[in-house]
Amino acid sequence: MKKYAIGVDFGTESGRAVLVSLKDGQELSEHVTPYAHGVMDTALTDGTKLGHEWALQHPQDYLDVLYTSVPAVIQAADADPNEVAGIGIDFTACTMLPVDEHDQPLCLKEAYKNDPHSWVKLWKHHAAQPHADRLNERAAELGEDFINRFGGKLSSEWMLAKAYQIADEAPHIYDQADKFVEAADWVISQLTGTFTRNSCTAGYKAAWHKEEGFPPDSFFASVHPKLENLVSGKLKGPILPPGAKAGSITASAADRTGLPEGLPVAVANVDAHVSVPAVGVVKEGSMVMAMGTSICHMLLGKEERYAEGICGVVEDGILPGYYGYEAGQSAVGDIFAWFVDTCVPASLTEEAEEKGLSIHELLTEKAAKLEPGESGVVALDWWNGNRSTLVDTQLSGLFIGMTLQTKPEELYRALLEATAFGTKQIVETLHQSGVPVNDLYACGGLPRKNPLLMQIYADVTERPIYTADSVQTPALGSAMFAAVAAGEENGGFATITDAAARMARVKDDVYQPSLEKRDAYRDLYSAYKELHDYFGRSSSLMKNLLRGRTKTQTTEPAGGGSIER
Repeated sequence: MKKYAIGVDFGTESGRAVLVSLKDGQELSEHVTPYAHGVMDTALTDGTKLGHEWALQHPQDYLDVLYTSVPAVIQAADADPNEVAGIGIDFTACTMLPVDEHDQPLCLKEAYKNDPHSWVKLWKHHAAQPHADRLNERAAELGEDFINRFGGKLSSEWMLAKAYQIADEAPHIYDQADKFVEAADWVISQLTGTFTRNSCTAGYKAAWHKEEGFPPDSFFASVHPKLENLVSGKLKGPILPPGAKAGSITASAADRTGLPEGLPVAVANVDAHVSVPAVGVVKEGSMVMAMGTSICHMLLGKEERYAEGICGVVEDGILPGYYGYEAGQSAVGDIFAWFVDTCVPASLTEEAEEKGLSIHELLTEKAAKLEPGESGVVALDWWNGNRSTLVDTQLSGLFIGMTLQTKPEELYRALLEATAFGTKQIVETLHQSGVPVNDLYACGGLPRKNPLLMQIYADVTERPIYTADSVQTPALGSAMFAAVAAGEENGGFATITDAAARMARVKDDVYQPSLEKRDAYRDLYSAYKELHDYFGRSSSLMKNLLRGRTKTQTTEPAGGGSIER
């Protein structure tokens, strides 16, 4: 058996490589490379303006992570590259881009570099919402069964809506693209010289089914004439499950990364999904929450069941041999950051400085002294729309119950509770659909930073919560799958279950739900549900307000399409 595997976690603002021990999953070294171009949400690098809710990235930033962080972790640990069993990556999704027949991004070609549609569309690119709406409407009109695997709605964040937006608004880019690819799969192609798709993103983000394939051509043709060849022409390529070997490091990639030529490379994965085995979950009934700026909720099952508003159920989507269920919340840590950045008085800032605390720490300290319901304030957690179970990016946040006596820490606690209520809505929806949720596992930045938040989640969901002992859980999961792709014959593992038994890590301490707070939280959740159903299902008020705001904010990029905005 070899000593190491490398996992590379590509986030929204940066990429992180981690060198992991195959003996016990310990992270021996890590290195972060910030994306030089960041998130382009107002203009391209040349100044070309972007429309409302655009979010683009530069593909070179991803390669810089590989070429900078991978050599750095090997050097930092003084490791022998020949003792590395394999390398794997995970990515935010759906983060997609158009490429030519040589897998070169169109945005790097002189002829297309000024067209926003030639660039990488980041996961949080929401400008395709009208196109998602049309796909959903047409699927409902035609009675397409595939839509039921995604809770009845496709998201604007996903591949099909983004591809449709390109066909509608930039048909010349659509025609020039040999393929639309996930950035995760594109990065793997740059390491191996061959292109493969991963079943995780193909399933959850492009509506692929292991037995039925993608939705039928007739459906896409009924939506837009250009989409008739979307599957055969733009979504082509072999689709492989998690843990499969995508290929081997090429000589060129070996030279740039410091890894040996021929090193096994795992099929790409999604950052949240790859975390499931990293916390030791390889069975039914345990929900994993990847908690950071947003939350992705993942669950394994032996049967395919439909549930309202989930992000999808995909065979082999998370672990081979299981149906993987995904749901999510579009903003969690981002909401808390928004509050701290925009809603804190100077007096709190001064108090935090005097105590040597961050604003988050001070607000958490004060919020922890409050009892559930004490403030009389309830919030909705839709500051970046709702991913599950309403699947509507046009919804917005809300506080109710404020008075002249309301304090910042009461609002802060209401936001913590609101995100927990959003998770409970997801848990109950799955549970009632016949997919049991017995306990929760949490990983990501939030569980490490905020014990109060985790206790609130346990109390609200009425389930125990186990937390990851790994600092870089997605990267650990990618390293585990890399070891599986290498196989026992190359110093790795035969299965992801074997890898999890050796490498997965959770803390001994468990957050247990409080019986004393159960009734208070049930009452608050009832209030949340009333607001949730009114503003999310009955009232168009939030969407009407959004239209008024976007009228003055939107500057359409070149090639505006035919769908009304």
